[in-house]
Amino acid sequence: MTGYDEERLAELLRVLRPVPEGWVRAAQELPQARAGLDALVERAEQDASFRQALVADLEQALRAAGVEPRRNLVDHLRKRLDV
Repeated sequence: MTGYDEERLAELLRVLRPVPEGWVRAAQELPQARAGLDALVERAEQDASFRQALVADLEQALRAAGVEPRRNLVDHLRKRLDV
């Protein structure tokens, strides 16, 4: 490892391009999305009729939980539910 000091690190960070806005939004939404997914999976594990309804329309279940049903989230939820 090189011996960069704090000033050199700050200088290097300043020359980096800004992070894309989509990355910032995704990082801000991630905690809410995870909490929503965890709650849905937990409820599905405890309630068979809810699980059946959830599996029937995952996208709507995500919307109801306040999570945008993006493809990667739907795929992740399907894997967690083994469907």
